[in-house]
Amino acid sequence: MEVVKTKFELQQCLSGKGKNMSVGFVPTMGALHKGHLSLVDIASKENDIVVVSIFVNPTQFNDKNDLDRYPKDLNSDLALLKTVNCDVVFSPEVDEMYPDKDDRIFNFGQLEKVREGKHRPGHFNGVAQIVSKLFDAVKPDKAYFGLKDFQQLAIIKALVKILNFDVDIVPCPIIREYDGLAMSSRNRQLTIEQRNESALISQTLIKARNLIHHKSVKELTEWVIKGINKSDMLDVEYFEIVDDENLLPVNNWDEPTVKVGCVAVYCGGIRLIDNIVF
Repeated sequence: MEVVKTKFELQQCLSGKGKNMSVGFVPTMGALHKGHLSLVDIASKENDIVVVSIFVNPTQFNDKNDLDRYPKDLNSDLALLKTVNCDVVFSPEVDEMYPDKDDRIFNFGQLEKVREGKHRPGHFNGVAQIVSKLFDAVKPDKAYFGLKDFQQLAIIKALVKILNFDVDIVPCPIIREYDGLAMSSRNRQLTIEQRNESALISQTLIKARNLIHHKSVKELTEWVIKGINKSDMLDVEYFEIVDDENLLPVNNWDEPTVKVGCVAVYCGGIRLIDNIVF
């Protein structure tokens, strides 16, 4: 496994791997866990070379405090990546990715105005900035993203079309803890008590899936919010049942679309997201 810090080193490294070798790419912000490793595992089965990036992107944080406390442990991340089939780690500094201010503004229409975009203004524009830079640097054949960040995945797919990137975006399953909590780098910021209580989020979503024949969309939405908010430690920012393509809310179960329940919950100052397909 090679670790490089600059785009030049990355390109030199990849050019030395030989021609006509497919490249799979897993972009991360570090603080790696089994969810990330599952992406690397899938990428290694589908490509000749796997590149993982570790970069905490400042432009996608609309809260400086959130950026400051985001967990960072490069040595631990590298140790984990050595246990899987990772060939190259790209771990640049901020000045490498942003030598100049990035003033690009992307227009994702309705996709960026709902849920995460509504509650985190500027977030998806920052995601688009860094992902486009990483795609330019790595030039992957395939890129792998977890379905936990459901809206982000839709934004990435739109970005590929807007900038005409020749890369396949591969959605990968949510990896969960033993009690159902979706794996996230932010989980390590939770206290033991908060961590245990946070399992209520996924447990409520799973129960909700079994109630679609008994409750309307509106009734189920209210039931989920009320159920999670029963915990003194949890506070639902939003829960909506949406169309899986345009992410707009659905009004009834008869609509001919795949329906996804998307939720964001605060546990103390830590923001957790999850989703479930109905």
